[in-house]
Amino acid sequence: MNKIIILDFGSQVTQLIGRRLRELNVFCEIYPYSKVPAIDGSVKGVILSGSPCSVRDANAPQVDLSLFKGKVPLLGICYGAQYIAQRCGGEVEGALAREYGRAMLDVVRPDSPLFKGVEAHSQVWMSHGDTISMLPEGAEVLASTQDVANAAYHISGEDTYAVQFHPEVYHTAEGSKMLENFALGICGCKGDWTPASFIETAVEELRAQIGEEQVILGLSGGVDSTVAGVLLNKAIGNQLTCIFVNNGLLRKGEYEEVLASYRDMGLNVIGADAGKDFISELAGVSEPEAKRKIIGRLFVETFDRYARTIENAGWLAQGTIYPDVIESAGIPGIASKIKSHHNVGGLPEEMNLKIVEPLRMLFKDEVRRVGRALGIKDELIGRHPFPGPSLAIRIVGEVTEEKLRILREADDIFIRGLRAYDCTSLGLPNASDPRLTASTLYDAIWQAGVILLPVRSVGVMGDERTYENPVALRAVVSTDGMTADWFRFPYDFLADISNEIINKVRGVNRVVYDISSKPPATIEWE
Repeated sequence: MNKIIILDFGSQVTQLIGRRLRELNVFCEIYPYSKVPAIDGSVKGVILSGSPCSVRDANAPQVDLSLFKGKVPLLGICYGAQYIAQRCGGEVEGALAREYGRAMLDVVRPDSPLFKGVEAHSQVWMSHGDTISMLPEGAEVLASTQDVANAAYHISGEDTYAVQFHPEVYHTAEGSKMLENFALGICGCKGDWTPASFIETAVEELRAQIGEEQVILGLSGGVDSTVAGVLLNKAIGNQLTCIFVNNGLLRKGEYEEVLASYRDMGLNVIGADAGKDFISELAGVSEPEAKRKIIGRLFVETFDRYARTIENAGWLAQGTIYPDVIESAGIPGIASKIKSHHNVGGLPEEMNLKIVEPLRMLFKDEVRRVGRALGIKDELIGRHPFPGPSLAIRIVGEVTEEKLRILREADDIFIRGLRAYDCTSLGLPNASDPRLTASTLYDAIWQAGVILLPVRSVGVMGDERTYENPVALRAVVSTDGMTADWFRFPYDFLADISNEIINKVRGVNRVVYDISSKPPATIEWE
């Protein structure tokens, strides 16, 4: 398989480089700069990412350019551009004024393969405190901005290019075109890595990897585990057993509906109904982390109990996706939060199961595209992310059956309202795939839910004073959940949902809407 290697120097937007290439149907892999893979015949090009570091620092991240420079096409971005310049005899100095944000790029060599079809004057996004004051010998300027003379350059005699700005971010107007020129033009990638080709390759690889052993998969009802289950089922059929744990904290009717959907898709799925155990152990517990730990422990115990009944089980399947893999790898010498990416973490070691992760090379939007290619229904593929601890962290404070009843009823009204509201005329992007137009508010939103607050408020119903619960509506737009902005609802929708919740949900007399963005807030309240 032809691919492009991206070496990550710790930039917060390195994943965006990969996403842009994948949008071009070009396969790519992201590696820490310290773990350069073998540059064999399948590697058609290398990209060096940005970094929070300065190339002038004594402990700046470094890579041996001789492994690939001059052998395959090379593109340096921001830090990568400065690193190539410095290592090849140029000079990098601290800028008189740091340049962050929008800048206007003037292309001085429109005949360059990197700028083929790119506007001569367009917006780019800068994020750097250093500047390339002198180019290496044999390098030529391709583009400049008002403050950066060497905003893009090419080293003559080889396919080595560099840009001081970030073509991968949306704010660079022609960035996707530049990356397309590099990947499809300069590197000669075919752009044939599609969901259909992924499925065909994955099925063959899974059959070879698993052999005749049985596989256990923990289904959550979410997009990742659902697509993993259907893909595995296509590859190995009745060798797969899925376990769907009901923790008693799911949305209204979710356990029964999702279980029925899985069985309709032909999956061999076991329903593990352990809701009473979870509710019992959560009694009297208010602290959010304590609730999470109880739920996590009970999930593991429940899953393990059912998994041990499956004979000849040799594999544990997980819906790990590529951002989880990248975050777990970490960047040596650069502060980063390491994230444990296993969906079923903490399973007893004595289970002695090998791990199979059929989606580990896919981004979230690609998982959805593969799911559609597998024929999974849109109502499952387009489902919003849902927290692992479920409604327990949308009840601020202690979890009780009565609070769950209130929250489920309010949440059901909100989500049904989102699905029913026709927003075609608004021209909103589809949160599950921005290339599609949303037909309902649900499709336009990344994640939505209701939070039950641990306070009471005064109200008036039927000439009587009430003292009941307020609930908060939460709805955000995002691309990856790392940052999020609150969704701007039509006022008529908010009015209708508020009235319906207050009129139909016993115990609620006030509805508020959370208009906090992430950061500084988080998507969930706990």
